[in-house]
Amino acid sequence: MGLILDAAELEAFLAREFPQVAEDFAVVACGDELVMRLKVGPHHLRPGGTVSGPSMFALADVAMYLAILARIGPVALAVTTNISMDFMRKPESGRDLIGHARLLKLGRILAVGDVLIRSDGSDEVVARAGLTYSIPPSRSAGLP
Repeated sequence: MGLILDAAELEAFLAREFPQVAEDFAVVACGDELVMRLKVGPHHLRPGGTVSGPSMFALADVAMYLAILARIGPVALAVTTNISMDFMRKPESGRDLIGHARLLKLGRILAVGDVLIRSDGSDEVVARAGLTYSIPPSRSAGLP
C-alpha cells in the first residue's frame, strides 16, 4: 500500500489532533519507513541525565502511529493494542533520539510494526519496540 500522507501532512495532523505532544516530535522522513525525531528537552530526562523510558516509549508509539496513518490516512482513532519495549543501552547525553518505524503487516483490523531508537548521529540501537495497533472498523470496512 502506497503513501497517502507525506511528512508535512503527518506533522500537521499531529499538531491539530495532539498539540500536547506535537512540539516534541518532528517527522524526518516518510517512505518505506518513517523516521521521527524526539527533540529531547529537560522534561524528557530522568535523574542521572538520561532520557526517560516513558519518553522513549512515546517516541516509539507516535512514530508507529504516524507510519500507519501515512498509509491509511488521518484516522485519529487507530489505537495501540500492544507494545513491548527492550531498553538496550543508555542514550547519549545531550542528543535527540531518532526512531525508525517500519510496518511489518498492515491488515484491515490490525497493524504490526517495530521501531528502532538511536541517539542522533549514532548507529547503536538504544531501544527496540514491537507494536500492534487496532484500526477502527469504520476505516477497515472498505478495505479488501
